[in-house]
Order: sequence, then C-alpha cells, then structure tokens
Amino acid sequence: MPRTIPKEKEALITVIVAVYNIEAYLERCVRSILNQTYQKLQIILVDDGATDSSGKMCDVFASEDARVEVVHKKNGGLSDARNAGIKLARGTYVAFVDGDDWIDDTMYEEMLGSILEQEADIAICRYRQVYPEQTIDESTKQAIVFEGREALECLIAEQDEYQLQNAAWNKLYRKDLLQGQEFPKGRWYEDIVYTTILLSKIKRCVYLDRAFYNYVLEREGSIMSQGLQARILTDQIPAYMEKTEYLKSIGEMAMADTHNYYTYKRLLILYTQFRRSKDSNRKKFCKELQRIIEAEQDNFEAAFTCEAANPNEYKKMKIFMKSTMLYNVVMDINDTFVIPYKMHKQRK
Repeated sequence: MPRTIPKEKEALITVIVAVYNIEAYLERCVRSILNQTYQKLQIILVDDGATDSSGKMCDVFASEDARVEVVHKKNGGLSDARNAGIKLARGTYVAFVDGDDWIDDTMYEEMLGSILEQEADIAICRYRQVYPEQTIDESTKQAIVFEGREALECLIAEQDEYQLQNAAWNKLYRKDLLQGQEFPKGRWYEDIVYTTILLSKIKRCVYLDRAFYNYVLEREGSIMSQGLQARILTDQIPAYMEKTEYLKSIGEMAMADTHNYYTYKRLLILYTQFRRSKDSNRKKFCKELQRIIEAEQDNFEAAFTCEAANPNEYKKMKIFMKSTMLYNVVMDINDTFVIPYKMHKQRK
C-alpha cells in the first residue's frame, strides 16, 4: 500500500518532460504521470521542436487534463528543454521524466512522503533497466538516509548497492535547490556535474531502494543506442574533468581523487573500445584519448592510491604510458585468454 500524505502536508510537484520525436513512447510516459496516486501535480511537457506528432500529442494531453501545460520551442536539446521547464515550475518540488520512459503509479507519493517523513531535501529511488528482451529490477525495498555530503560521497565512490546515479530522472528535488543552477545547453551527459552540485548542497537525502522508474535502454535512435561516438570526447570526458574541479573547489580533495580514479579507469576502457570499434574515426579518437590521458598524469599518484583504488589499475596505466602498443597487446591477451579462464574456473 502506498503511503498516505495528509492534506495539510500536500505540496505541488512539478514534473518536467522533454519531448522530441518520441511519438511511439509518449502516451505511455504521460499516462504514467497522470495516473499517479499523488495528484497534486503540475506537468510541463516541453516540445523541443519535434518533427513527428509528439508536439500535437502534447496539446491533446493538455486539453484532457488541466494539470498539463505545454511549451513549444525550437530544438535546443535535452538540457535546454529541461531549463525551459524549470523556468515555468510552480511546484515546491521538481522532478524530471524522460519522454521515452515511464514511472510507477506510486512513485511521487512514496518519494514525497519519504521527504516529509525524514525532513529531507531530496529523494532518490532505484530504477528498472528495461531492455528489449528483459527487465532488470534489483530492488531490496530498503530505505537509507544520507546526512550532509554522504550521498555525494556514495555517488563518487560508485557504490553499486545504491542506484544514486548522475541522472536527474530518479530524483525528487526541493525546487529551491535548483535556483541559479541550469543544465548545460547543447551538451550531452548533462547530469554529471548538475547532480554533483545539487548533492553537495543538501542537508539530508533519503534513498528508496525500490524501482519506481522504468528506464528504457537500447531504444532505436536514443543516445544509449548510438554506441561510441565523438560526444564522449567532446561532452562526457570534459564533464568528468569539470566534476573533479568542482569537488576541489568545495574542498573535497579526497572525493576528487576518487572520482579521478574511476575516470581514469573509464578512459583506459574507452581507449580499448575505440581501438576495437569499426568506426572510421577510431584512430583519431584513440589519439585524442591518449592526449587526454597523458595530460592528466600529474594526478595519477593521488588517484591510483586513493582508498577505492585497485593496484592493478595503476599497473595498467603505467603500461599504457610506457607504450600504447604494449598496452594493446596486454589487454588483448587479458580479454581473450585470462578473463575467460578465470570465469571458467569460477563456474567449476
């Protein structure tokens, strides 16, 4: 049974949905919001210059339910659409839903109820990973309260038991946290720094280890389905670097080192993925990635000796810095022979 929020404690929640060429998914998404057990909602559908019927569908929803408001604008990307929605938000709390996903009926009643019960600034929930062939839900139904920057520390440490994530869509925020904070227009991976900043500002966060959000992966045409591409170099990696600088700016040097450690691990993995890909630009991508890695070498010692670090990762980086050719050989042997052998032994 969903928790019941007393009438006197009800607060308006603004739900912002960025809409762009998702006519096949939009009905399911919006209906899941309209059907929430918590009904005190302002639902802002931002038509980001859709060229299919998505924009017209938004207008139909608005004609059917007074809680729905529609913004039609020129295409500016996900960040720009979300920013446009935030400007019109009247709610005490704000949430985001991607237009190709959907949410469970009790999501906002449970999340707002938890915020009120714990006097928290933000609620975060687990999500289901929805693939074409399967759905993964690892909910435990636990509830965890994080004080101060504990949630940020957990996010930086990439503790798998908690699905905190950089994403904006599995969270319910107090609106005043968003003041003066915008998503970076024209950039992908827009949540990486945004979420870091917000989690650094809160006094208390409640995490519900229950999947209320249904996150669709590998949809044709989605960012996730497009594989490796230049945006990783132009948007994602710079966002990681910006995140490090922000952590340093607020005096969280240990967190910055931990974040760097995980970033450097990803960079090495990306290098191998680029090298093995069939992308015609793979050599150029590898060269640029090598340049990025080499520019970070002054930070390696602190990152690879942080509490979370695996010493083997530093060994890999040292091999890479000595010779990319040698690194490639080592990784090919590791992935072709060593890992399969270890997995075979584990199954026995």
